[in-house]
Amino acid sequence: MRTQTKETQEHLTPKTAHEILVDGNKRFVQNLKAQRNLQDQVLATSHGQYPFAVILSCIDSRVPAELVFDQGIGDIFSVRVAGNVINSDVLGSMEYACKVAGSKIVVVMGHTKCGAVSSACQNVELGNITRLLNKIKPAIKVTPNNKNEEEFVDEVSINNVTHSINETRKLSPILAEMESNNAIKILGAIYNVNNGVVTFLD
Repeated sequence: MRTQTKETQEHLTPKTAHEILVDGNKRFVQNLKAQRNLQDQVLATSHGQYPFAVILSCIDSRVPAELVFDQGIGDIFSVRVAGNVINSDVLGSMEYACKVAGSKIVVVMGHTKCGAVSSACQNVELGNITRLLNKIKPAIKVTPNNKNEEEFVDEVSINNVTHSINETRKLSPILAEMESNNAIKILGAIYNVNNGVVTFLD
């Protein structure tokens, strides 16, 4: 599989970028990795990088974005923070990825059985973790607590993805304008740690 170049990146649309991620996850689930020479990609990207997507995901060790979307070196920007929450550094990273480096899609990806979300639901307070978990609290407030604990946490994770997307559009005029001009698409997704499937949210 070819390394992303300036030319291939420029010819991609947000829709085709989305399709590449969907196809990559299908390969991952089926344990069918695309054939790529990582050393060749190291050499090719030493002169510049042209990733087609930026993925904001949790730091959870079970959810490495490059692997779950079967992407190689130079294909995606990976932004990781516990609970896939939004802050100014995350927004700046995503703005760089899209406005400066040309990425076509922003994916905010949460996951099932998320420890950060579970901790927020349990009102854990510990050092700087407290302030981070407070960013998840809005998702808890809008989630009906009429399920068992695991189902509730997973439902909060979905709402947390939606909240992070809303915060991205509200706090980043750059990304909001790019999306309104169809230069990029901002999408939510949930990764299932049980089976490796990524489900994109409407």
